[in-house]
Amino acid sequence: MDRWLGDGGMALLGAVGGTFENYGVEGEDLGWAEGTFVARELSANPHGVVQAGVHAVLLDAAMNFAINAALRGSDRTEATIEMTTKLLRPALVGESYALRGEVVRLTRQIAYAEATLTNEEAKLVSRATGTFLVRRDEHS
Repeated sequence: MDRWLGDGGMALLGAVGGTFENYGVEGEDLGWAEGTFVARELSANPHGVVQAGVHAVLLDAAMNFAINAALRGSDRTEATIEMTTKLLRPALVGESYALRGEVVRLTRQIAYAEATLTNEEAKLVSRATGTFLVRRDEHS
C-alpha cells in the first residue's frame, strides 16, 4: 500500500493538488485512508472555486484507497459501481483541505465506503458514498 501514498500512482490526483499520507485498518476490515488537498488553479473554474468533478475524483480515490487498505494479499478494488457526491461548501484555490475515506461494509464481492473533504475549521466541504466491485485473488 505504501506505493499509493502521495498521488496514489494517479498523476491526476497530484496535478489537481491531492496527496495521500496515511492509511490503516480498524477492527477486522474497516480500512481508512487520509490525505490532503491543496486546491490548484487547474482544479477550479475562473472564479477560483473547485469544480464538482475534482471533488468526485478525490473522494473516489479516498474510498478506493480505504477499501484497498482493508483487503489482504493481492485483493483489490476492481471498479466503482455507484457513487454519490454532495458539495456543501465551496473549495477555493490556494486553501488546504483534509481528505478521509472509510470502509462502511466489506463483503466478498462488494465494498461500501464513504469519504469526506473538510476545511481547516473541520467543516464539511463535500462528501461521497460509493459501492465498489472487489476482485479477490483466489491464490492468496
